[in-house]
Amino acid sequence: MMRLLDLRDDGLGAALCVATGWHRLAHALHAFPDGETLLRLDEDLRGADVAVLADLAHPEQRVLRVLLAAGALRDHGAARIGLIAPYLPYLRQDAAFHPGEAISARVFARVLEREFDWLLTVEPHLHRFASLAELFTVPAHNVSAAPLLAGWVGEHVPDPLLVGPDAESAQWVGATARRLGCPATVLRKERRGDTEVLVHGAIAPAWRNRTPVLLDDMISTGHTLIEACRLLRAAGLPPPVVLAVHGLFAGSAHAELLAAGARTVLTTDAVPHAAGTLSLAPLLADALAGFPPAPGNAN
Repeated sequence: MMRLLDLRDDGLGAALCVATGWHRLAHALHAFPDGETLLRLDEDLRGADVAVLADLAHPEQRVLRVLLAAGALRDHGAARIGLIAPYLPYLRQDAAFHPGEAISARVFARVLEREFDWLLTVEPHLHRFASLAELFTVPAHNVSAAPLLAGWVGEHVPDPLLVGPDAESAQWVGATARRLGCPATVLRKERRGDTEVLVHGAIAPAWRNRTPVLLDDMISTGHTLIEACRLLRAAGLPPPVVLAVHGLFAGSAHAELLAAGARTVLTTDAVPHAAGTLSLAPLLADALAGFPPAPGNAN
């Protein structure tokens, strides 16, 4: 039986074990006054297959804990170790845009594949890489959140109009619109800095009575979605629903989205937070039914 080392402890791990029949591994974490972490594993792990479930938002604070967990599992006899990281950080820097810059996507992938035998994530922020296979030499699987997002929209939003805030969101908007059979459009973004963006686009008159659903993979500072909310409201559309896979909510992003006219702001629980969430447990359990591959098999 697969064992799950749950480093999140927010309910996703327990739900995942119920859905998969996995055993949740007993362990203890202790934080020293200087911020260092001590991890203790409380079960015999000789020959065991173990998956580590982790929240990797704010990675400088959490990645080392994941690496400590992998080392402890290996030292105590685990045969294969996988990483389930619904949110995978450090992927936005996928090229050196200026001399001397670190390509963090490749650096981070090398760190993880030295410690883990396989990896599973949800909607990674890939641009110049077509798939995770271009980054990882170990089996790595991307779980699509489109079925979960489409299911929620279909149940809760009558006559939706799916709206992507920028070109990067087109893949998620397209996949979800196809599932729902509803119209979709993608706006244009002009970035002028880390926090200053302009959003442009026209709304067809035939869509004016539909409920706009702004759909993106990630809410970080929220500035692009905030400007998109303002554009939609100025065009005379009803208050938009904001729906995203990963809710990082830097600073006051959640409050600012509501102030900009959003009716609802909803994400999955890829990143734990206090706003409304959709559980990824069923999607992850379905993906894990055929993954990871048996030892020696390619992804």
